[in-house]
Amino acid sequence: MSAGKKTQAPEAGEKAPVAAPSIDQLREELAREQYRRSYSRVLRSTIFSLLVVAAVTVLLAVLLLPVLRISGTSMTETLYDGDIVVAVSGSKYETGDVVAFYYNNTILVKRVIATSGDWVDIDESGNVYVNGELLDEPYVNEKALGECDVEFPYQVPDRKNFLMGDHRATSIDSRSSTVGCVDNGLVIGKIVFRVWPLANLGTIK
Repeated sequence: MSAGKKTQAPEAGEKAPVAAPSIDQLREELAREQYRRSYSRVLRSTIFSLLVVAAVTVLLAVLLLPVLRISGTSMTETLYDGDIVVAVSGSKYETGDVVAFYYNNTILVKRVIATSGDWVDIDESGNVYVNGELLDEPYVNEKALGECDVEFPYQVPDRKNFLMGDHRATSIDSRSSTVGCVDNGLVIGKIVFRVWPLANLGTIK
């Protein structure tokens, strides 16, 4: 009778030997690890891209296309209290442009009447003359001299703009020394489009 090789059972307290993983198990584990790393890279890349897009959007909104909410009635009938508008930043503005500007930590919206070097004159009836010519103002429903303590004719200082609201009777603007002419550096941009309310969606003239 030949003696066969017998497997010795582990004694009490000893751990049973751990079987080595098969090739298929190793491949599955490797595939899971590769997928986890790939997913992590894609997730980080996606989050980074979204942050970049958000930052660029904010910069565009603040620097190039500011979105503003109109407060007050100094620009009626062109703009109304509560309107939401989009402005375009620039370095040069012309007579007739509607612009937003900083004034005492607030933002005001008025219309450019004259620019650096121009002569402005306003008579008692509210007719506006720029460089001796009567200004055509189809955007004004009712002319008025308004609150005015400026001595006319008045020449606009260098790098400044003479601004007035379209609602001439109530607007406080460059006719008053309280506001005066507005420096180019304080102008945020030209109001070009109204986005709210939807019923009045469209360009600003």
